[in-house]
Amino acid sequence: MRYHLVALFTIAAWGLTFVSTKVLLVDFSPLWILAIRFLIGYLVLCALRPRILRARERAHEWLFALAGATGVAAYYLLENVALVYTTATAVGVTVAVAPLLTAIIAALRGDRSALSIRFFGGFVMAIAGLILVGVGTDDSAQADASSYLAYVGDLLALLAALAWAVYSLVVKRIGELGYETIASTKRTFFWGLVLIIPTAVMFDGDLPPLSEACAPENIANMLFLGLIASAACFVTWGIAVRHLGVIATSTYIYMVPAITAVASALMLGEVLTLPIVAGLALTVMGLVLSQMPKRKA
Repeated sequence: MRYHLVALFTIAAWGLTFVSTKVLLVDFSPLWILAIRFLIGYLVLCALRPRILRARERAHEWLFALAGATGVAAYYLLENVALVYTTATAVGVTVAVAPLLTAIIAALRGDRSALSIRFFGGFVMAIAGLILVGVGTDDSAQADASSYLAYVGDLLALLAALAWAVYSLVVKRIGELGYETIASTKRTFFWGLVLIIPTAVMFDGDLPPLSEACAPENIANMLFLGLIASAACFVTWGIAVRHLGVIATSTYIYMVPAITAVASALMLGEVLTLPIVAGLALTVMGLVLSQMPKRKA
């Protein structure tokens, strides 16, 4: 039960990141938001684990690099850019397909342990809920959701979900190799920053004026993203994956749309309509069903 609560805490914080990022996009570019939040997270993890982690084999270092490229650079860059084109609720809905993608990739690699009738039944129920949320979002929160730019945002969010599925499986492998969670997360952040910071400098140029960057609202949201959503939550996610398994932990992502939709309604003024509420209820029910253990023969 303890590790299910750890996964729930992680997802609750990550559900709020869409709102925080949407607020920061007023003054910051997607790349600079990404660079600053993970730099904050990396410095915090350095304070907690000052010693440099030494990979026991060169192949292990490639795993850390792949984790940084997928779970830090690719996922959050795609997510942040998607938020430029569509609503926070819509992005939260789309990235929630990550558990299915994780299960499919794991099955292709030979691990079919989580593929059961209940898993797919829960998935179908959750997807039906996600569709309802998407319909409600299109009808109320964004009048031009039918434009091609909104579909670009949806596609980027879907690619982000794929990147996260790969990251989750890589983290599982790193845990199986016996690397300590905080130290391995710090190593992952390092590789993510190696990709993010040069890209931000090359393509996004200067930061916003100091008066805008240091506005209380921006500081609060950036600290939340760096300290809680990055440093703390990547560690807790790794702990949950290690103890619950990658597919069981990933199914908690189904709750992201519920958290994001409510937070978006309260903080951003995005309308919470009846289809959205019904869809969120189906999503949570799908999560519960997919988490039920298999019946023994």
